[in-house]
Amino acid sequence: MKLLVGLGNPGKKFDRNRHNIGFMAIDEIARVHQFAPWRSRFKGQFSEGLIEGDKCLLLKPQTYMNLSGEAVREAVQFYKIDPEDVIVFHDEIDIHAAKVKVKSGGGNAGHNGLKSISQHVSNDYQRVRLGVGRPADKSQVANFVLKDFAKADEAWLSEALSTIGRHVGLLVKERNSDFIKQFSDDLREFTTSSSKAETKPRQQGGSARSKATSDDKSDRNKEPGEQSASRDKTKQVSTETPKSALEAALNKWLKKGD
Repeated sequence: MKLLVGLGNPGKKFDRNRHNIGFMAIDEIARVHQFAPWRSRFKGQFSEGLIEGDKCLLLKPQTYMNLSGEAVREAVQFYKIDPEDVIVFHDEIDIHAAKVKVKSGGGNAGHNGLKSISQHVSNDYQRVRLGVGRPADKSQVANFVLKDFAKADEAWLSEALSTIGRHVGLLVKERNSDFIKQFSDDLREFTTSSSKAETKPRQQGGSARSKATSDDKSDRNKEPGEQSASRDKTKQVSTETPKSALEAALNKWLKKGD
């Protein structure tokens, strides 16, 4: 038996927050696999059902993010579930939007929901890290995750949740690598277009810089004597040009005098 936990904050005002992508994932799993209606249990919203023939439990803690471990502990103790059979879906700011990573144990990267579960259960549960991106200014991280997804995120978010709903059985069967590959394949169009958008300005800038510095680079690659000759030639052209112009003007004046 697996316990699938989605992390988030309860209440309508938090529904579409980036911090609530764990709740969104669990809701989609319940919908796709036709789980039983939600009911209040274990300090959260709880449901039971089957995924690929395996009995699974779904839990959305209603304790607010910082105390998520309290709800998970109650469910784990009641059903005598090993920590390794707990799969937690949560937002991850250290992963680009529309990407996913899955790991067992390890650090919590400052995520308060994960910290709480580690404190109340153990650190050996599975984490499905759903990338939501991060703000440029580190001081704005809290505001960033507690704001709704932008309209520009809706397309990839919808596809990501749909993929989780369709292929969560791979996680239940402990085929984590296959799940990651399937997720990456389904979201490829979003991650590819994002990469192109990020690299295009740099390519243009690099091209301009290359053009601007090509003469300097070629000169630096020459032997010292060649550099000197090149500079002398440039100097000669610059000094001869005014002299030629002066002679032409003088000849014209002399012809006038004739």
